[in-house]
Amino acid sequence: MSLKAAFIFVAPHANPAIDQAQVKTPEVEVTTFAVANYAQAEVLVPQLIHQGFVAIELCAGFGHDGVARVKRAAAGRIPVGAVRFDCHPGLEFQSGDSLFG
Repeated sequence: MSLKAAFIFVAPHANPAIDQAQVKTPEVEVTTFAVANYAQAEVLVPQLIHQGFVAIELCAGFGHDGVARVKRAAAGRIPVGAVRFDCHPGLEFQSGDSLFG
């Protein structure tokens, strides 16, 4: 049995329906999705659960508020983890909370 996981990152103007990529090994299948903001991630989570994903990892662009919002959207149905930067170097050293919340 392989692990089917999603990695979600935030990028302005992203559309998760088309801005995605997949890596598949015999043990792990990871699909990366780009979302434009936290609200888009919240909408995506139930869809991922319905599609059989069993884990979600969030990029460091999601600040504390963003992680909390995605966890609420998951409602305990799927584990949500997060990569952490206090200030993300790809976001001009800001938190995603100030940019995408």
